Amino acid sequence: MSARPDESLARIPGPWTHRSVHAGNGMFHVVEAGEGPLVLLLHGFPQFWWTWRHQLESLAGAGYRAVAVDLRGYGASDKPPRGYDLPSLAGSMAGLIRALGETCAVVVGHDWGGLVAWTMGATDPKVVHRLVTVSAPHPLRLRQAILGNPFGRPKAGRHLLGYQLPLLPERRLTKHGAAQVGRLLDAWSGPGGLQEEVTATYRDAFSIPTVAHCALEYHRWFVRSQLRPDGMRYRKLMRTELEMPTLQLHGASDTCMPPRAAQGSSRYVAAPYRWRLLEGVGHFPHEERPEQFDAELLGWLGDPEPDR
Repeated sequence: MSARPDESLARIPGPWTHRSVHAGNGMFHVVEAGEGPLVLLLHGFPQFWWTWRHQLESLAGAGYRAVAVDLRGYGASDKPPRGYDLPSLAGSMAGLIRALGETCAVVVGHDWGGLVAWTMGATDPKVVHRLVTVSAPHPLRLRQAILGNPFGRPKAGRHLLGYQLPLLPERRLTKHGAAQVGRLLDAWSGPGGLQEEVTATYRDAFSIPTVAHCALEYHRWFVRSQLRPDGMRYRKLMRTELEMPTLQLHGASDTCMPPRAAQGSSRYVAAPYRWRLLEGVGHFPHEERPEQFDAELLGWLGDPEPDR
C-alpha cells in the first residue's frame, strides 16, 4: 500500500474505461465496458466499484453496456459531509442513469448497493427497467430481521449498532492498513473465501482519506432514522409494491446476511419475481463464484418474460 493512500487507488486499469460523471449534486467515478442496454452495478460495504470486475467483462461480452460506480463517499467519487440516507443515494443513482444518457437501466445492487437499488425501485420506478439485488433483503424485511429474534439476528445488525459510536469505528477499520476490512471480508465469504490479493485491494481503497467515515454514515443513518420523521417517511414510501421484474440472488452460506433474513422480500414485489439461493456461496456471490452468478444473471436478463 502506498504511504499516503489517495483516490488513484480506485482507478484500477483493465478492459474498461474510467470517467467522472456529475449527477445528483455530486461527482461519481464510473467504470464502463461494452455497448447496448445499460446495466448499472452498485457495490456494497466495505468495497468499491472493483467488486464488479468480472461482471463488467461478462455483461459487455453479452451485449450490454455495463457501468460500475463508486457510491457516494467511496473510491474516487465525491465525499460530501451528508447525503448518505437511502432516498438521497437512490435519487443520485437515478440521476446518474439520466446523466449517462439513458431513461432507464437494469439496476444490480449488492449489500448496501442492493438497499439503494430496492429504494430506487420504490422512489424512481421509471428509471429501473429491471431490478437485481444480491445479498440484500428489502429494507423493510431487513428492519424486521434485525428487530425480530435476537438470537437469529443477522451479523449485519450487530455491525449496524456497533458503528453508531463516533470516530472509534473509523479508527478500528483503518488501523494497521485497514486490517479489519480484510477480516470482515474473510468472515463473510463462503468456503474458500476471497483471495488475499483481492482483500488487499479493498484494504487499500478503504484507506483513502474519509472513505471509512463516509461508509459508516450509511449505517448511522439507517439506525438513527428509525425514530425520526425522515425514517418514518422512508418506511411508508418503501411499502410501495414494485412493478419491475426482480431477481434476488443470495449465498446459502452468507453469515453476514443469512438467507432467512432476506426471504420474504417478495411481498414487496408485484411484478415477476425470482429467488435464487446459491449453494456453497457466502456474502459475495459475484466474486466467489462469478461463472455461476453470471449464468443466473445473464439467463434472467435474456428471458423476455421472466417467471410469468
